[in-house]
Amino acid sequence: MRILFLLGILLSVNVGVAARQKVYDFNPKCRQAYEAIMALRLDQGVALLEEEKKQHPDNLMPYFLENYADFFTLFFNEDPALYAQKKWQRADRLARMEQGPSNSPYYLFTQAAIRFQWGMIRVKFSERWDAVWEIRKAYQQLKDNQKKFPNFLPNNMLAGAMQTVFGTIPEGYRWISNTLGMKGGIRQGMQQVQQVIDSNDETARIFKWEACYYYCYLKLFIENKPEDVWGFIQKYQMDTKNNYLFALMVANIAMNNQKATLGIKVLTERNDSAQYEEIYYVYYLMGNLKLCRQDEDANVYLQKFVERFKGKFYLKEALQRLSWYYYLHNNMDMANKYRKMIETKGNTETDADKQALKDAKSGRWPHPLMLKARLLSDGGYFTEALKLLQTKKAADFALMEEKLEYAYRLGRIYDEMGQDDNALTMYEVTVRTGANRPEYFAARASLQMGYIYEKRNDKEKARKCYQTCLDMKGHDYKNSLDQRAKAGIQRLNGG
Repeated sequence: MRILFLLGILLSVNVGVAARQKVYDFNPKCRQAYEAIMALRLDQGVALLEEEKKQHPDNLMPYFLENYADFFTLFFNEDPALYAQKKWQRADRLARMEQGPSNSPYYLFTQAAIRFQWGMIRVKFSERWDAVWEIRKAYQQLKDNQKKFPNFLPNNMLAGAMQTVFGTIPEGYRWISNTLGMKGGIRQGMQQVQQVIDSNDETARIFKWEACYYYCYLKLFIENKPEDVWGFIQKYQMDTKNNYLFALMVANIAMNNQKATLGIKVLTERNDSAQYEEIYYVYYLMGNLKLCRQDEDANVYLQKFVERFKGKFYLKEALQRLSWYYYLHNNMDMANKYRKMIETKGNTETDADKQALKDAKSGRWPHPLMLKARLLSDGGYFTEALKLLQTKKAADFALMEEKLEYAYRLGRIYDEMGQDDNALTMYEVTVRTGANRPEYFAARASLQMGYIYEKRNDKEKARKCYQTCLDMKGHDYKNSLDQRAKAGIQRLNGG
């Protein structure tokens, strides 16, 4: 009788457990939390998720969405202490997602998204090998999920974004694509992301703004269609005032697309109340944008970034910009102070950081007029930059790299002002003179020529220019320029 009694208790426990099946319920409260997190109102979002855990303890969605909150904090701020504290939660959340019903499209999707986000985080903490395997596993799970649930469009958002990027991985990172064993395709990848944005499917609408975020970056950096990006942002009325993530994105795109005034406007007008997470990257953006505009307070923002940021990405570049600020203000004590710091702070994972270290070690300062023209041009102040350069001619510069930069800068300014023929003339001079030199000017000039010919639908010349860019060896910014050139060739081939 005692054994039967115990068996009865065990049976009732098992029945109770079976009745409490874990679920993926993206209910209104979870959607509200997701929207708050995607706007970087992280505390508000996490508080809503805690409420949901108490009200519906068997719902797995709060644990999935918590990963978004951790992702944004770790990815942007790169705090190693916080990383050490949060790292264990990756495995815990993956284990939780595996408790859900395997016949749900969220079963593999949630696991893939968590792996994808931790892959991006691990890149920031120099765990490159682990990052590669995270992304590989994420992609495999998404492809499996697409086969099982072809109408579940959130699959396409992440898989499409990855597929778009994979085909443009530069030679310096080819080991990644070889390890992943995946081939990309720009056209198909972009179509998948666009499908999520335009769909009226209820589940796709949940992820619409996240898909928009990926789409904008892919459209600019992979497809090289900046005007389309600005048109897209306006068409979909992306809220840069109350969505901090969008404000950072638009400011970053503005910084990379010669629109400093717009970037400064967006960051100045955003809602900066205490409900939003503190993201130190904003100081890096604002400092760079203001330096391009020659604002007197550009150093204030760059110094805030250097002092508060605990990570390593962009740090050498920020220190370089600070040294330039003081150099242009004839304060060589401060200029040398920050230049010296470049050698010991940050890392060289990005081409810009790598270049900052190389410049610092060279011991040479750029020609002040050329530096000022470069910054003005980078900010979109082309008329002012052109006026500066027109006070000189190539023969006025003593060093070959200065003569080369002079031709390149004129080419870029003419290019951005729509004077394509003048731009091509200066670019050709730059390529002819600098093809075998270590500066990046010739490779970038060849890339820009490719863009012009692609715009003119002269595919043969465009392809030749992109290939010329790829064929140049040993120059600065090699990886990033190769990626853009490969993307150009893929576009021409209809990839």
